[in-house]
Amino acid sequence: MRLGTPLTALAVAGLTVLAGAAPAAGAPVLAGTAPAATAAAPAPAVTTCSPAAPLEQSEAERPAGPSVGLCVTVAGANMTVTAAADCACTVSGTWTARRGDDQDDTASGTLGGRATYPGPGTYAFTATVRLGGAPRTGAETLTGTVEGTFALAAPKPESGHRIEVTPQAALAAGTTTTLTYTVERTADDGDGSARLGLIGEPGTGIRLDSTDVRCVNPLTGRYPSTARSPHALDCALTDLQPGRPATVTVHVTLPADTCSTVVSKLGYWTPNGQQVAGAMVDGPTVKCR
Repeated sequence: MRLGTPLTALAVAGLTVLAGAAPAAGAPVLAGTAPAATAAAPAPAVTTCSPAAPLEQSEAERPAGPSVGLCVTVAGANMTVTAAADCACTVSGTWTARRGDDQDDTASGTLGGRATYPGPGTYAFTATVRLGGAPRTGAETLTGTVEGTFALAAPKPESGHRIEVTPQAALAAGTTTTLTYTVERTADDGDGSARLGLIGEPGTGIRLDSTDVRCVNPLTGRYPSTARSPHALDCALTDLQPGRPATVTVHVTLPADTCSTVVSKLGYWTPNGQQVAGAMVDGPTVKCR
């Protein structure tokens, strides 16, 4: 069985922002009123695949395995990387991508998961994969790497939301740092609802606190558990309007001799009648020295 078009492309296409309904041809427009503005139609999802090649395994394993290929699907501000093999098996793993001659990773993620599209350019992708699943019961699980080079041409859409943080100084072990996040909606599409998520590195002892009533540390475990994740903070914002940003003050506490970065994400939804679509925006990462 050879590679086919992955179903992931269809799933990602459903995550793109829905266009507003255009007025029917010939529909009357009331005097003194302007036609309602409609959102531009989203660009269709585009999938590009690299030729399948034998899986590159470590020296302790066979020098070559089943053929595995990578596919990259770009849909608006997001992209999905998938892998498929010419065997009756499942494929899982992680990937990284570098643009041009960059030494640092431009993007990274989990195979089959959604990641932020970094924009047009030529990227070198490397995926660390595991081949297994029920059809391989009793057989040795294969691991290895697969590579592919992709020239992605889709423009990166301009985000309708923006996240900033002050101060921009790094965190320090054994201290409590006060950060102020400013969230702004810059586009007229959608409404004022959004959720700001702040996440430290679990297991480091980092603690995120806020006296803002819109923010809570997420619950973990099954009801009636009252345990919460101290390394994460979830803030529900409902009044975002262009020209009316929201601010959230957060206190970040690090134990002695421990460092952790804090990443920020903003999720929002765009209603269109009784249908909705949404997106996730990456905010600044606060580093630790």
